[in-house]
Amino acid sequence: MKLWIDADAAPVAVKEICYRASDRLKIDTIFVANQRLQMPPGYARLQSIRVDGSADAADRYIAEHAVAGDVAVTQDIPLAALLVPQGVITIDPRGEEYTAESIGERLSVRNFMEGLRGSGVDTGGHAAYGPRERQLFANALDRALTRAIRASTTRS
Repeated sequence: MKLWIDADAAPVAVKEICYRASDRLKIDTIFVANQRLQMPPGYARLQSIRVDGSADAADRYIAEHAVAGDVAVTQDIPLAALLVPQGVITIDPRGEEYTAESIGERLSVRNFMEGLRGSGVDTGGHAAYGPRERQLFANALDRALTRAIRASTTRS
């Protein structure tokens, strides 16, 4: 089981939580981005993958390499729509899990909002990422990793 991070737009707080979870649970954790990422020293299970700078290159890499039973962190709904059917537990940086039941609706809303923005409508955006969002993410990551670890030990 691996933890995949779509690191191009992940908040620093999310990355820090993932560093600690990787170390605490001894989980291989892969940060994928189209820019160079500096991994903090002292974390043996962290890896960074730098992909080319094309649009969605990090998403494609994760979609091609993540397998059922892995956990992924992304705010990219189209990437989540690829991962969820593959059996990858997928959560966003605000602690919401993308599920088979919710991903279709989330993708439809995302496409609708993108259409509005494309026609010049100001749709606003997410509220600032603060302590509440950080805690929601930490809790959701803990639940997702616990579930994935349990599932991997029953398969072994």
